[in-house]
Amino acid sequence: MIDMKQYGFIETPPPRFGLIPARVTEQQRELYTVVCPHGEATAMLSGAFRHYAEAGEYPCVGDFIWLEYNESGHSRITELIPRRSSFARADFSGHAVGYVKTIQQQIVAANFDTVFIVSSLNKDFNVNRILRYLTQAWQSGGVPVVVLTKADLMDEADCLAAVASVEEAAPGVAVYAVSAHTGEGLDTLAPHLQPGKTVVFLGMSGVGKSSLLNALMQESVMHVSAIREDDARGRHTTTHRALFILPSGAMVIDTPGMRELGLIDAEKGVSVGFADVEELFTQCRFTDCRHETEPGCAVLAALEDGSLLPERWERYHAQVREIKFTEDKAAYFQSKKTWQKSLAIHTRKNKKKR
Repeated sequence: MIDMKQYGFIETPPPRFGLIPARVTEQQRELYTVVCPHGEATAMLSGAFRHYAEAGEYPCVGDFIWLEYNESGHSRITELIPRRSSFARADFSGHAVGYVKTIQQQIVAANFDTVFIVSSLNKDFNVNRILRYLTQAWQSGGVPVVVLTKADLMDEADCLAAVASVEEAAPGVAVYAVSAHTGEGLDTLAPHLQPGKTVVFLGMSGVGKSSLLNALMQESVMHVSAIREDDARGRHTTTHRALFILPSGAMVIDTPGMRELGLIDAEKGVSVGFADVEELFTQCRFTDCRHETEPGCAVLAALEDGSLLPERWERYHAQVREIKFTEDKAAYFQSKKTWQKSLAIHTRKNKKKR
């Protein structure tokens, strides 16, 4: 029998007799691969689960679930155990189940302890993009760590400068420069890769997530694709989400590279990532200060004396603007759905009159 604690499961009583805990390790459309006390099994959602589940509540890799185990066929997933952490991105595809009045969220990973924000030290290195991922990481409930890959492509001075630029933009966040090719810096990640702990990899295509995973696994478990030399970007290597157990006993959730990351419901993440900026708001003379020309504005004073860098102030504003854009886009799609539904009803009524 497998002890589920080694997979990060926290002892929880089952909702009814006959159910056992399991963790989702892979998803291929409607079929899930799970690990449970009896070992690895394939599972499908129960009919009741499908009927009552709302958008965003379908299992994803990393989820703990209650399982009706079947040793001779597909087991059934009956219930989702509440998530300790989850990573979501905006989904405007309209493929969510049912009709809901809010923007859809696509959950891409769950129940992780640490978020490795993976970015490569090549032409595609971008501090602002790293900050956007960090905001979502803070929002998710996981602890963010920035891992700069392909350190072998830079000389030591440039590598240290890149690390310093991220540390300056994200105070208090651990930043490491590593090379999956040479093994440089991989040992510095050990404190975040302890037995029973789960790490999720997030980053754009071509940043070296698959190579990093192979290096940590000490074997080739993921295909590695070449990147385009003109812009240092690559195609998607990971085509599905999967959970891997490292030799250290830690687990890694590898997700497909995301070319666009929309900040959704990320106000908490912004507040954590830019706590120093929002702390200044409390020191302004007026509670409704717009931080433009008002007397007694702590933000303007900090910008003037240099304690708040213009770049950090602009990065804060950029993320606030993106959240508003996401919300406005959601409102637009909701309005469009309402209009289409109204038009369909009107059309059906007209047909009946003819």
